[in-house]
Amino acid sequence: MYRNEHPNPQFKRDYYTCLNGLWEFGKGKCTNAEKPDLKGKIEVPFCPESVLSGIGDTGYIIDCVYSKIIKLTKEDLSERLVLHFGAVDYIAEVYVNGKFALRHVGGYTAFEVDIAPFAAVGENRITVAVHDDIKENIPSGKQSKEPLSHGCFYTRTTGIWQTVWLEKTPKNYIKSVKFYPDPEKKTVKAEVFADGCAKTCIKVFFDGKPVGFAEGDTEYRRVFEIPLAEAHLWEAGKGNLYDVEITFGEDKVYSYFGLRTVSYDGRKFKINGKSVFQRLVLDQGYYEDGIYTAKEAEQFKKDIGLSMSLGFNGARLHQKVFEQRFLYESDKAGYLVWGEFPSWGIKYDNITSLGTFVSQWSEVIEQYFNHPSIIIWCPLNEVWEDLENDKLIRDIRFVEAVYSATKTLDPTRPCVDTSGGYHGRRTDIFDFHNYHLSEKTFRFVEDIKNSDSLTMDKTFAPAAAQESVPYDGKLPIIASEYGGMTYASKGNDWGYHSFDSEEDFLAEYLGMTKSYLSCEKISGFCYTQLYDVEQEQNGLFFYDRKRKFSDKVLKEITACNKLAAAIEK
Repeated sequence: MYRNEHPNPQFKRDYYTCLNGLWEFGKGKCTNAEKPDLKGKIEVPFCPESVLSGIGDTGYIIDCVYSKIIKLTKEDLSERLVLHFGAVDYIAEVYVNGKFALRHVGGYTAFEVDIAPFAAVGENRITVAVHDDIKENIPSGKQSKEPLSHGCFYTRTTGIWQTVWLEKTPKNYIKSVKFYPDPEKKTVKAEVFADGCAKTCIKVFFDGKPVGFAEGDTEYRRVFEIPLAEAHLWEAGKGNLYDVEITFGEDKVYSYFGLRTVSYDGRKFKINGKSVFQRLVLDQGYYEDGIYTAKEAEQFKKDIGLSMSLGFNGARLHQKVFEQRFLYESDKAGYLVWGEFPSWGIKYDNITSLGTFVSQWSEVIEQYFNHPSIIIWCPLNEVWEDLENDKLIRDIRFVEAVYSATKTLDPTRPCVDTSGGYHGRRTDIFDFHNYHLSEKTFRFVEDIKNSDSLTMDKTFAPAAAQESVPYDGKLPIIASEYGGMTYASKGNDWGYHSFDSEEDFLAEYLGMTKSYLSCEKISGFCYTQLYDVEQEQNGLFFYDRKRKFSDKVLKEITACNKLAAAIEK
């Protein structure tokens, strides 16, 4: 069995039974959830398109069915027995012994159901019917709607692609917790949501030492303000984490938080009041053998290590909601990330799509709220016209409503309304994407320095105000995509520019990057990208994460990334 570690250290109980491994599998609709006639086998949690699933079918899979027999004891069914899914793309209907238990819509967030009312002592059959038509009006990120991968679109992901597990809880239980750290006061607020009424006890530890405590009766919801005996700040490159143990009656949950705040002060991005330049790299979250899913959780730590070894202090997690375990490794490493949604696939010219988007995006914010590594929310990317039809222009109300919803759900983080230059009237950051080479980039940066104008693309002079707004000369600026350069092209790959020599590649990288670092009005950059993904071979590493460049080139890239930025001085 692969991936048997607990999938979410942010919210963990002692009782944990992993259901990954071999399941029965078949393509098509579910006709009999109680006794499905499935001829195939699949290795969960890998999608059927992946090699690791044991299937490797990269064609269109619109409907499919999973089924597994589990054995339960009387003790298992004594209270709540919760079946968890890390993520299933896109619509999942869950049946227990043929009885309908739950329907979840959305391919990127976790969901759960208490199966005790449907189960019995002995053998029980779990069946999951999945529908995932990539050509429908649904969030799908970089998944290709064409039969084959092309450009910056990759192999599709269908069905279960994150861990499935069982967890036992009492009848009265902790539903969730939110942490609001305050470094200045040396406190943390813990907002506990529970089902029922019981005494709550919260213990906070740092490096195994007790540093905070609170208790009191709780009925469904209560906020505790907990003084901390020691203040250890969560910072870039220093993932100081406080461990938390919460009991509610007979229920106990383990969690953690980082003591930090993030904000913008004018153009400067600050962590705990200190100016920090965002040295980011684009990470797509794809894997050669598992597509959306890493073979081992250790891969997350390795990818973060590759990035930090080159002097990057974070990543833009692009067009995908990454697994909780990736964010856990980011939290531990002090690795700065943008929390993004796979927004491509939705029809943004139609305001009626807003409900679909916000319902799923709100689940992301709620489930990932406590991760200190998430410094910025980025719900939308390059939303200005439909990907298949450039005559279908976005409805600006869609963008502004998503921004407002994001800030309502989480006022503690900055939000960029839509990354890429076509901003609306409500955003905390005016970022831009620039895939021109260094000569033009120098001129663009000089325009920022001298006249507070963004001139890298005609898109900054919109034809109509309702479609987008020009830069106001005041909002914080980030070069949130640049580079995208292919080295030693073989002719069947894709990138924005191609270079045959390391020297030419390096000269362009250094030129563009130093230009951004030199501008005291730019608060960060994000280079495209950390590693190749299928035919998009513009990474600093190959798709299998092996080295692409010589020691000399990597050392110079690292030294450049670590240079002091003008805005930090």
